[in-house]
Amino acid sequence: MKLLRLNALSPNKQLPKTAVTIGNFDGIHLGHQAMISQLKSIAAAQQLQSVVMIFEPQPLEFFKGYDAPPRISSLREKVTYLKTLGVDYVVIAKFDHHLRSMSAQDFADLLKYRLNAQCLVLGDDFHFGKNRQGNSEFLKQYGFEVIHLNTVQYAGERVSSTRIRHVLQQGDLQLAAQLLGRPYSMIGRVGYGDQIGRELNFPTINVAMSRHRPCLKGIYGVEVVCESADFPQLLTQQNTALKGIKGYQNNSLFGAANVGTRPSIEQQQPEWRLEVHFPELSANLYGLLMRVTFLNYLHGELNYPSLEALKTGIAGDVVELIEFRKTTPNSPV
Repeated sequence: MKLLRLNALSPNKQLPKTAVTIGNFDGIHLGHQAMISQLKSIAAAQQLQSVVMIFEPQPLEFFKGYDAPPRISSLREKVTYLKTLGVDYVVIAKFDHHLRSMSAQDFADLLKYRLNAQCLVLGDDFHFGKNRQGNSEFLKQYGFEVIHLNTVQYAGERVSSTRIRHVLQQGDLQLAAQLLGRPYSMIGRVGYGDQIGRELNFPTINVAMSRHRPCLKGIYGVEVVCESADFPQLLTQQNTALKGIKGYQNNSLFGAANVGTRPSIEQQQPEWRLEVHFPELSANLYGLLMRVTFLNYLHGELNYPSLEALKTGIAGDVVELIEFRKTTPNSPV
């Protein structure tokens, strides 16, 4: 798979002839997967290359900023999942004043001359161009072959990013996994925090979320896989006797995660954090890329009256989550 930036493509048909689908693809859920499967089938039948064009930032993030819906997946996560689906190209279109002001004609020209699109696979309510003036009928009249995907349903309801956000916010990780076709996870690199966890005797890794705010909030049992190193080998190299609690996958660790703004900690300006504590582990994990998969929702984020009360609360959560791991031999999602 090749990753391209739209503004780096000059209008001279750098790409071979393509079949293209366009959208936010937030979450790469079952509906998105069905659309990409259809895109690949059409591309193969017509001897075209498959292209998925995504917007960054997502349009509502451009228009609404922090008030935009929380993200299911970061750009890195989207690209990772699209790669596993076997598309030929992912084209990232920077959503800015220039793109939002494009006429329908200019956007269609972009598809033709920059992406060399021959066929478009689109959702049934696809609109584009300034003031959403363009639609599938416009594209057909322009000369494109346009194919629509029927709505994908699960348990009698449409599978959509909006539905998945709601399900995640409700803590229903099993239904979220069914709608996504995989357990929900976030990928990020371990950075430096403010070391408060160490002061409370519950050290954590601070995992960058790369989104303005997440869909989740609260305390979770998680499974963590290191994407940039082998956990057992890493721990052996660091010569630590505390090697953590194994997760469900090979080379994974079980942890207790907090996603939220940490209301119990005095802060000048609250910020969203994903922090993971690994029971029975002592290791230096700074700079490593981690995939945090959410397995069990324990409770929402609480505002404790003191750091001592916070410490007691964390201790109780860790005990409860370790017991969950012991009594759940198979992954619950």
